[in-house]
Amino acid sequence: MNLHSLLLARAEDERPIRVIIIGAGKFGTMFLSQVRMTPGLHLLGVADLSVERANKALADTGWPIEQVGAKSAAKALADGTTFVTDNGEALINAGGVDVVIEATGVVEAGIRHALAAFSRGRHVVMVNVEADALCGPLLARKAEAADVVYSMAYGDQPALIHEQVDWARACGFEVVSAGKGTLYMPEFHASTPDTIWDHYGLTPERAKKSGMNAKMFNSFLDGTKSGIEMVAVSNACGLTPAPGGLAFPACEVGEIAHTLIPETDGGCLHHSGQVEVISSRYDSGENVENDLRWGVYVTFKAPSDYVKRCFSDYGLITNESGTYTALWRPYHLIGLELGVSVAYAGLMKQATGVAKEFRADVVATAKRDLKSGETLDGEGGFTVWGRLMVAGDSLSLGAVPIGLAHGLKLNKPLRQGNIVTWSDVTLDSDVETSLAYAMRREMEATIKPIAGMPSCDGKKSAEDGKAEFS
Repeated sequence: MNLHSLLLARAEDERPIRVIIIGAGKFGTMFLSQVRMTPGLHLLGVADLSVERANKALADTGWPIEQVGAKSAAKALADGTTFVTDNGEALINAGGVDVVIEATGVVEAGIRHALAAFSRGRHVVMVNVEADALCGPLLARKAEAADVVYSMAYGDQPALIHEQVDWARACGFEVVSAGKGTLYMPEFHASTPDTIWDHYGLTPERAKKSGMNAKMFNSFLDGTKSGIEMVAVSNACGLTPAPGGLAFPACEVGEIAHTLIPETDGGCLHHSGQVEVISSRYDSGENVENDLRWGVYVTFKAPSDYVKRCFSDYGLITNESGTYTALWRPYHLIGLELGVSVAYAGLMKQATGVAKEFRADVVATAKRDLKSGETLDGEGGFTVWGRLMVAGDSLSLGAVPIGLAHGLKLNKPLRQGNIVTWSDVTLDSDVETSLAYAMRREMEATIKPIAGMPSCDGKKSAEDGKAEFS
């Protein structure tokens, strides 16, 4: 890649890539810890609704007070310091910005910031995978029209999966499956912010002291975040979900090449070319040894007997036939690796993964029996979790995307496990007038979704307001 040497050259020429970050949460703070150590990057500004939180993040990651005392973005540009503000859009519009990192995690804010950046000719690294899952293919088109980069965030699992898929295809292999690991149990779909810390083995007091947000962490546990991240992978890599969504098979790394292959060849996949998430815990409650909880993987196929022999000659773990093998990365370093995306965008005008198709979707699904009149509270909350679906099936059902399932009131009862459709809710005026809703509707009208798989009975599901998958 030679990224480091290219960054060094920019530093020596006193032409650093000028980057701003919006959102000083965990991901953003991890980036702050590394950007000051990276030659060729100038952190021009940090924006957060809480300036106090942004300043604390900078202090916690070792930034000297004299480096972050700029009184304006113009001053920071002139003297190489960093400006802190609560106004993200004003920072986007400041002179000299090359790359915008959107790390708020808020769908509406993420879309607004991305569009503002495109209009000013700024590249965007979208940490906000929630926004990407809702309308990433449309954002990618708008970035292309503006001649700027719209990119997945390296260090987050979707971009790392994309890298592995791209590697395999560049080597001439057929990618059979790709995805990540997580901690999963079927009952986690019903988890709420009130029960989350028991599953993590923490007390609420310890979690609060560590600054851990219950709703956000719950979205990781209840399956929503896995669905959101696999939407990003599917749309970027041309891999399609199974008709029933994620199955979360429990699997240790040495068994990936046996398990994450088509069912017809002894594995668990519905089809070749599928996204899937591996669980680090068996349904019995026993933890998997040598699990992939924090990592990513790709399985691929030998195109000939000669390549099968090569797999054997060089010690690759394969299935019994020797046809399928896998590579995996056991860890991801989140924001500590984010500078790679900034460098790719700023140096080479390339993305570390970007949505190319409307292939998958993640839709609101009842966590429990819901009553008429209840209000949905979105990702990680008490009412719904996000189920991965083929995009064509989602639109046929009229399913509510998880990114818009907040503040909507049910007009009928729904049983646990049923997908929420637009006919089940009264459209809240705040949602209807939101930028997120408008962008989603524009994407549905302008980008053809990938058609549903034959084993999903979309017609019956749409009529019944239910989703029944085989």
